[in-house]
Amino acid sequence: MAFFSKILSMFSGGGEQAPKAAPAAEPQEYAGCKIFAEPVREGAQYRLAGRIEKEVNGQTLVRTFLRADMFTSLDDARECTVRKAQQIIDQNGASLFSDGAASRTT
Repeated sequence: MAFFSKILSMFSGGGEQAPKAAPAAEPQEYAGCKIFAEPVREGAQYRLAGRIEKEVNGQTLVRTFLRADMFTSLDDARECTVRKAQQIIDQNGASLFSDGAASRTT
């Protein structure tokens, strides 16, 4: 039976699956922004990923980010995602949202 499973997996893309987002965590407030830690599961690890939102003139502007950093623990990935988002906010300041684009990747 295992033999047939291996053959079927060869024709269905080798059993590889697209990366999956980890379960959502509560957003964190920082410098007038909301930080959403959204690590992406890749195999047995999590890739650092998240989004930063800010309300500007009644419109919610979103900046998403994805980095190469990988973690074995979901909690570690979330913690580092929040720190990375804080760093992005601190380094970019007002220019992070100055273009007025509703959504973009940083």
